Amino acid sequence: MANEQVQGKDFYESVLRFYDHAASFSKLDPGIIAQIRACNSIYKVNFPVEVDGHVQVFEGIRVQHSHHKLPSKGGIRYSVYVDEEEVMALATLMTFKCALVDVPFGGAKGGVKINPRTTPVNILERVTRRYATELIKKNLIGPGMDVPAPDYGTGSREMAWIADTYQTFKYGDTNALGCVTGKPVGQGGIRGRTEATGLGVFYGLRELLLDEPMLAKVGLSSGVAGKRIIVQGLGNVGYYAAKFCQEAGALIIGIAEREGGVFSEAGLDVEALFQHRQQTGSVLGFAGAEDVAESLDLLERECDVLIPAALENQIHEGNADRIKAKIIAEGANGPTTQAAEQILLAKGVIILPDLYLNAGGVTVSYFEWLKNLSNVRFGRMGKRAEEGAMRRLVETIERTTGKIISPQERQLIVHGADEIDLVHSGLEDTMITAYQSIRKVMDDVEGITDLRTAAFYSAIEKIGVSYQSLGIFP
Repeated sequence: MANEQVQGKDFYESVLRFYDHAASFSKLDPGIIAQIRACNSIYKVNFPVEVDGHVQVFEGIRVQHSHHKLPSKGGIRYSVYVDEEEVMALATLMTFKCALVDVPFGGAKGGVKINPRTTPVNILERVTRRYATELIKKNLIGPGMDVPAPDYGTGSREMAWIADTYQTFKYGDTNALGCVTGKPVGQGGIRGRTEATGLGVFYGLRELLLDEPMLAKVGLSSGVAGKRIIVQGLGNVGYYAAKFCQEAGALIIGIAEREGGVFSEAGLDVEALFQHRQQTGSVLGFAGAEDVAESLDLLERECDVLIPAALENQIHEGNADRIKAKIIAEGANGPTTQAAEQILLAKGVIILPDLYLNAGGVTVSYFEWLKNLSNVRFGRMGKRAEEGAMRRLVETIERTTGKIISPQERQLIVHGADEIDLVHSGLEDTMITAYQSIRKVMDDVEGITDLRTAAFYSAIEKIGVSYQSLGIFP
């Protein structure tokens, strides 16, 4: 555990070094730069829960990094290795992530020291509800104050428990479901949230793989098709990122997990491998693939794109010089340390940074929050009207031209946008627009030559405008 706590400290310091480097290019007042850098509030609580007839004390943390916009936003992590510095790092990243993709939230993050894999469900529920109660008592959660979401070790089930607890305390509040995102669809969630982060990784990587000036630096051709990709992590983010890349024609040649990894130059069937792991509890032993006993060894195999989609500090000073990927696409938060990045950039590796690439989750969480505040499903009022208009257009074309459109083509043309169509469309537009803003910084600001610094700089400037508009700073 001590080692993990040191890593959390290293993670936070690495984030601050990335920030300081980008801020050195800004002309904002030094006071604003200092305010943007600092965590505004840190709340730690120890709370008792009855476990098997005796009382056990659990530690919970909630960090609100920035209040330049409200509510603040960030996931809740369940892990025995949760520590204050790790949560501070994740909250800090959330501030810049939201600003970069124009989601009007401040950054926050939370965590509870608990092992979600070995803890019985009934105990997890008690801990979750008690943690939520502690946040409610301090006014640290609410649709206009701070809106948690799932993170490592939590999911829609935990978010539903939190929402139910909040509604119990705030009975009659019609916006209460907006206190948390990532809920089941039947309990105020939104379609498309499950795959949002992985789909955002795909959209962001696709934008880079269409950027010919950037690709020329590493000798790659344009497009996703044919690219050889290794993914670390077959959880929610890694699975969907790999799935969407494969559907676009990429070869997923390696997947690493806690228990080891599998590799095949001919490509792996992502869905079949996922089912294999569900059935056996391991990616090892997958038919037609080479087993790799040490999963971190897969990160050092030759490939076009490496997608670390597990935990932080996976690419560090000790292994960076052995990384052979041409592009590192950060699906996880903080997988590359600042020291490792210097080594990789010197080698010419392109790093697509986490604060941009995994922003799909918070983007779709924003859509869910809007849905909860409006109390209406997206597409409900417009879908049938849109279909009716397109149907009349098709009928007019058939009548005036004499040509009959096939039933399959007709269905594609007249289909009205439902909630998931609008969510995917909004996410795609967000990732495209954010990538263009990052590249504009690289073109316009002298001295900024890498995507991470450009992303941080873009976010810093946007947050600075928010502070200046308050009239508090010059």
